[in-house]
Amino acid sequence: MTETIAAVAGGGWRHGVSLAECTTLRLGGPAGHYFEADSEQTLIAALRDARGHGEDVLVLGGGSNLVVADEGFPGSVIKVGLKGISLRDGLLSVAAGEVWDEVVARSVAEGLAGIECLSGIPGLAGATPIQNVGAYGQSVDQAVVLVDAYDRVADGMAVLDNGDCAFSYRHSAFKGSDRYVVTAVHFQLEDLGGLSKPVGFKDVADALGIEVGAQAPLAEVREAVLAQRRRRGMLLDEADHDTWSAGSFFTNPVLTPDQHAEFERRCAGERPAAWPEADGRVKISAAWLIEHAGFGRGYGAGPATLSTKHTLALTNRGGASTGDLLKLAAEVRDGVHARFGVTLVPEPVFAGPVAW
Repeated sequence: MTETIAAVAGGGWRHGVSLAECTTLRLGGPAGHYFEADSEQTLIAALRDARGHGEDVLVLGGGSNLVVADEGFPGSVIKVGLKGISLRDGLLSVAAGEVWDEVVARSVAEGLAGIECLSGIPGLAGATPIQNVGAYGQSVDQAVVLVDAYDRVADGMAVLDNGDCAFSYRHSAFKGSDRYVVTAVHFQLEDLGGLSKPVGFKDVADALGIEVGAQAPLAEVREAVLAQRRRRGMLLDEADHDTWSAGSFFTNPVLTPDQHAEFERRCAGERPAAWPEADGRVKISAAWLIEHAGFGRGYGAGPATLSTKHTLALTNRGGASTGDLLKLAAEVRDGVHARFGVTLVPEPVFAGPVAW
């Protein structure tokens, strides 16, 4: 399997690489084959090589939104290591392998607004449009103008504009499909005189001493967001097992009007904040559902528990297996459905023979 890669990069595939070491959950078995692509050329060559051998392919970024089966992934795992950042007239062009938080820090240092509330999110830049990453009132679809990607169907490079990406809440044209492999993302940011975009999240606004919808210095907004994430155990810390997670494990449910009416009936008076969607549906808080279904912070008796800081994060306390984590996830999912009639949907990507 190494002939194509060797011809391009002078490297080759490795076998039996532990994927637990490649994820923030620190869970999962080995890769059947593993290759690190440091250029667009070697990435495409590896993808073609795997296809030629009939291999299933897992494209790996920072591993912060990934749950790997205990048995591992029997196919080909290709780690995206493409590097490079350029800036011109507010257009920030970023290679897929760049660390996302370093990208945000660069934008803040340059005095450009648009992604400052996405500070502290782990992972690589190439993953952000796939998941339509968002937090604290911002999401990348508000800033992405173009995405460069290898089209595995056409066997060539493609450039997708914002509309082509079909962004929606925590979703895009890239998610759930293996057609495109993102190689670079282009963000159009704004020079607002050193100020942020209007702050749309109350906890961040309160920490800054401003009203929701007001602006604040970019650096102060970034620090306020990092403080929020730190308090919730959402900043990676080797010594803090609350950060041995895949971030928020469940997305906030989006209910039709009829589903929302039924949900409110089951709430018997107490209910979470609701965010109306443009299509008439209503988004509600998954964290509130989990807690009010009886699963508090730190819930769980085994090596996998809910975070002690945030009910949305499922954590590896050390020595957990993927099976332990998914058993807890299923318990939470089933408990929320039994109490509220709402089905929680997992946010991470599952790789290998994962039973859910």
